[in-house]
Amino acid sequence: MSDEILIGVADDVATVTLNRPDKRNAMNAALLRALAAAFDDLDARRDVRVIVVRGAGPAFCSGRDLRDMERGEPQVEIVPVLRKVEGSRHPTIAMIHGDAIAGGCELALHCDLRVAAEGARLGMPLARLGLVPGFALGQKLIEIIGPAHTRHLLLTGRPIEARRAREIGMVHEVVPAADLDTATAKLARTIADNAPLSLAGIKALIQRALAARETVSHDDIDALIQASRRSQDASEGRRAMLEKRKPVFRGE
Repeated sequence: MSDEILIGVADDVATVTLNRPDKRNAMNAALLRALAAAFDDLDARRDVRVIVVRGAGPAFCSGRDLRDMERGEPQVEIVPVLRKVEGSRHPTIAMIHGDAIAGGCELALHCDLRVAAEGARLGMPLARLGLVPGFALGQKLIEIIGPAHTRHLLLTGRPIEARRAREIGMVHEVVPAADLDTATAKLARTIADNAPLSLAGIKALIQRALAARETVSHDDIDALIQASRRSQDASEGRRAMLEKRKPVFRGE
């Protein structure tokens, strides 16, 4: 397993840790590959009933590695990795101790449950980067928080505090930072003590109920997404974020 991801298993609970703390756990190609491999490994294990996903250092995950993107480094598509997380046969819990931004927010949303510390923030600042969200992300947000809150989150690009995220159904529990480990462990234990066949059946039922979303045509939306990624505004947005300044968008 790559150093970008750490795995621990104890008492039927696996912990998957994003391990790029000096980069706020930004997702580079190596981390995404390792995350996919970690879920493949854990899905095959009989000694795992619940998976907790967390980040090392002060942030849960700051999203894609903008420096890698700006340098033109080879990228790994994030959607198949998130689908693997969502489709895991084990229930998953995102333990959000710090900021979950952009791809980091997507990762948390693709876990079954989310527990956040007071002071943590969740956000999708893609409009501030000159980007259009992927169709799968839009579907996921609407599924979880509905179209009204999705509009506000995406159109403003502003992160929201954990308590506000709880109010709109984006996270399930919010606790003081000092209590986050205990609260997450308690939730994981509650789930792990249930019947494994029941857990697997419940996850399969929910996935089947949501299966119709895969049939929605979105080629035209994908074209808009790709155009935004290739735009000069997207490059300006990345540079501005890295340089900690306000971007100057020109609509081209």
